[in-house]
Amino acid sequence: MRIRYKKWARPELEASPFYVDNPEDERGKWKELFKSPNLPLHLELGCGKGNFIANLGNLKSDTNFLAIDLVDSMLGLAKRNIEKVYNENKKEINNIILTRFNIERINLILSKEDIIERIYINFCNPWPKGQHHKRRLTHSRQLEKYKEFLKEDGEIFFKTDDVTLYLESLNYFKRSGFEIVKNTEDLHSEKDFWKVIPNIETEHEKMFSSEGIKIKAIIAKI
Repeated sequence: MRIRYKKWARPELEASPFYVDNPEDERGKWKELFKSPNLPLHLELGCGKGNFIANLGNLKSDTNFLAIDLVDSMLGLAKRNIEKVYNENKKEINNIILTRFNIERINLILSKEDIIERIYINFCNPWPKGQHHKRRLTHSRQLEKYKEFLKEDGEIFFKTDDVTLYLESLNYFKRSGFEIVKNTEDLHSEKDFWKVIPNIETEHEKMFSSEGIKIKAIIAKI
């Protein structure tokens, strides 16, 4: 998703107490940055404008969240959206950290010592052209990287509007040794699909659903 440059984003991020500007320095030490370091640590890859992580973090005060994106303007909006949700609920932002990094190089900032228990991937770029498939966040090449820091029995929660990406992701997970715990081609017809969390609709999800496009979802476990 392209977004216009926002000159305020970088200064706001640098001043934010829940933004980390040099993530490579924190490899293996992410838990130490949170107020409650012993809580489970979950990861969102490609957090976009932050609506998902803001609402999930607000609901799940018993979990710490690390959210990653590559674009300053997106992260700036994510920061503001997190602040909005937490302010409305009169809560301190102590269980979310934002950082900027290229997810294709994720192992440079995360290691097995970080013990990620769950990864969220919401409406990532489907990269439809064959030569670009390896850039998909669910491609086997990426899944092998996630396995290096995902806890044993760790999960990946994945949502997409794209039928091809959904079907091929099922194969990617199986090829990389993940168990498909649950999958659906019509998420909104299953009220309790995720069980452990409510279905928090992202901006993309609302847009696609309004166009009559069914949302596909997968829960995969290592």
